[in-house]
Amino acid sequence: MKKVLILGGGIAGVESAIAFCKKGFMVELVSDRDFLFIYPISIWIPVGTARFEDVAFPLSKISSKHGFKLTIDRVTALDGADRSVTLEHGGHRRDADIVVIALGSGKTQLEGIEHTLSICGSPEQSLQLKEKIDALIERGHGKIAFGFGGNPKDPSGVRGGPGFELFFNLDHQLRKLGIRESFEMTFFAPMAAPGAKMGDKALKRIDSMFKSRNFRQHFGRKIVRFEKDGIVFEDGSRIQSDLTMFISAGDGLELAKSSNLPLNAAGFIRIDDFCRVTGVPGWYAVGDAAAIEGPDWKAKQGHVAELMAGYAACNCAVEHLGTHGEMMGYREHLNVLCVMDTGDGAGFIYRDERKQLFIPMPIVGHWLKKGWGHYYKLTKMGRMPRIPGM
Repeated sequence: MKKVLILGGGIAGVESAIAFCKKGFMVELVSDRDFLFIYPISIWIPVGTARFEDVAFPLSKISSKHGFKLTIDRVTALDGADRSVTLEHGGHRRDADIVVIALGSGKTQLEGIEHTLSICGSPEQSLQLKEKIDALIERGHGKIAFGFGGNPKDPSGVRGGPGFELFFNLDHQLRKLGIRESFEMTFFAPMAAPGAKMGDKALKRIDSMFKSRNFRQHFGRKIVRFEKDGIVFEDGSRIQSDLTMFISAGDGLELAKSSNLPLNAAGFIRIDDFCRVTGVPGWYAVGDAAAIEGPDWKAKQGHVAELMAGYAACNCAVEHLGTHGEMMGYREHLNVLCVMDTGDGAGFIYRDERKQLFIPMPIVGHWLKKGWGHYYKLTKMGRMPRIPGM
């Protein structure tokens, strides 16, 4: 039986493990933490409508259900020429026939980043955000600034949706408490039209929502540095802030940059349409670790990572097990898909090469996204069939 070593216990890695098991491979998943953190629903931890344990799903449950081996360890080196992986505790590994890199991405670094917290950072930062928000609510007033950054070397790694969602949810929480007018809320980004990848319809709707909720906007100015009490921009402007939430743009992992793997300008691993690492037979890269190609609006999202994981398993089965079927390319299936939660509703956003959609879903949209969190866990445990793309 062909052995597959999957690196990474996030959304892409877990879906890879499940998909490769279904194709008849012997699978080992290596993760540096013992839980799957479901980032799309972590937006509710800082505002207290979800607990950390609701979002952190034990990997042991998933491995027991699907029959793959789980190893808790940290990957320290990748060698494409030697086709080997080095683990912090497990040492040098060359025992796998197939390697799937699903380690996620690094983050672009800006001066003073330590003065910020991120909803897309380490899972623990969601709890730190909650502590900061709770302290501000107890004080009863303050200045709050949320934003996200860009990476000109590869814009596909920009992730702003969770920032918008948490911002709307915090606004909703403050309004419920009757203290919203005591807080100045500003959203900032270096690009002139943050969220443009979602399409014109979504962009116009979000702009309208910002204005109706009295959010300040500070767009199109390069960030110079973060300070303990604010953000400084290239044009000399400054936002004063008691709490700064900032989502750094994705960048290639230092682990990948220090390897001999083929990389694009940002340090993401180059792959072909079938998710195979260029020039390294038997190696695949999926999700945020990979350099995806496609239209200008392409974006790395969880459902894209899962699509890539499934296609990698199918293609590997065709190529290495002789399974009947055609190789499947990810590029033609790229799209932007998001249910943007606002705390009191949501907006359904979809974009592909042919159409752009924004469908308001007052009240019910919030509960649909809440339901999606339960649905996601149930599908990972095989208790419900997974609808493609959801």
